[in-house]
Amino acid sequence: MSFDPAQTGHNRSNRAHRSLSPSWADRLSDLAHPGWARTLAARRVLAAALVCLALALLARGDPGSARSAVVVAARDLPPGVVLTDADVELVEFEAGSLPDGAVTAVADVDGRTLAGPTRAGEALTDVRVLGPRLAAAAAGIDDARIVPVRLADPAVTELLREGDRVDVLTVDPGTPSDPDRRSGATVLASRAVVVLVTPSENGRDQRERVVMLALPASDATTVAAASLTNAITVTFQ
Repeated sequence: MSFDPAQTGHNRSNRAHRSLSPSWADRLSDLAHPGWARTLAARRVLAAALVCLALALLARGDPGSARSAVVVAARDLPPGVVLTDADVELVEFEAGSLPDGAVTAVADVDGRTLAGPTRAGEALTDVRVLGPRLAAAAAGIDDARIVPVRLADPAVTELLREGDRVDVLTVDPGTPSDPDRRSGATVLASRAVVVLVTPSENGRDQRERVVMLALPASDATTVAAASLTNAITVTFQ
């Protein structure tokens, strides 16, 4: 094969002319068949864009993992304690993991009585403290009340636990001294729910311990009135 210097010069001239004033066909050909340098530059630009997008998503956070501050017990707490700032603290939880009725402000439980034992770190809810929502949840009706009573027999008080269902009875004051009378007991309320038994304290008269009962409003009034003058006791269901 012979070498033609004239033809080689002509080809170089054509390439130079094409690079200086490319036609539309040349430009389309270049776009369809990009060179190595152009491909590398495009990949770098794309990689930089993906990194920026990832950083933006990281800064934004996952909408499904929003967090909320919740009141939790700062230490193990016994039932009957009157809560103060020292007993609770705010801790952030994922919103989707919060229990219903979770308390979100310390002021909402400050001075309230805890209805049951609570572990350190446990989230407090509206039914963990004495109040109308606990009464409704325990009694199973909206129109419920919590009434405190002192039982005539401290040994019975010692047996009671939160969640027990009991019937509330009273006895005519003259009945114990009248052997000729049969039972003078009167059922004041049925299916009362024990929501709190105040803890026993050293040196304290056991008869002073208080039992908190959740009852329908009408029964709560009857029991509260009777407890002012008559001895009160309960029977287990």
